[in-house]
Amino acid sequence: MKKNLKSLIAVIALCFVGTVNAQDIKGDNYEQKFKLGFGANAGYVFDDAFGLALGADVRLQYDLSQKTSLTLTTGFTNLFKEDATKDLGFIPVKAGFKGFIWEDRFYLLGEVGAGFSVTNDYDQTTLILAPGIGYATKYVDLSLRYEYYNDFVNAKGNEGMGQLALRLAYGFKL
Repeated sequence: MKKNLKSLIAVIALCFVGTVNAQDIKGDNYEQKFKLGFGANAGYVFDDAFGLALGADVRLQYDLSQKTSLTLTTGFTNLFKEDATKDLGFIPVKAGFKGFIWEDRFYLLGEVGAGFSVTNDYDQTTLILAPGIGYATKYVDLSLRYEYYNDFVNAKGNEGMGQLALRLAYGFKL
């Protein structure tokens, strides 16, 4: 658990380092706003038992400033077993911090949360740590992230596995 805590602190620190000196707010009257995005995810699972991960999510984003946002993400992710039996499906619930680092388009994102398994008699809940990078326009958000599942059991019988996922989303202001 200490290793996971250190990883979480490193992700949060990385997000803050990229944005602390980049607080270029245009004027004093920046309108803080909510955004909502719907995304599709595809990933590669770094575990011998699983190969592909597919999912869909909904992300609520609250802009603190022009360069920083808070996020809340949920949805459904399915990790497909190579032998087509006993896939692992779960509902992730994550809170995060997004910091835009270049041209108000490129960003770093750090999320932490829980994954609640809901398929095939799995009863495990896991801690999720998810650092990522992305590119956002007015309506499209494309990101790449690594998600680490602390408590899901891997093919070797040990706890902990991860995936590298690509997310394509459509978003809009509320």
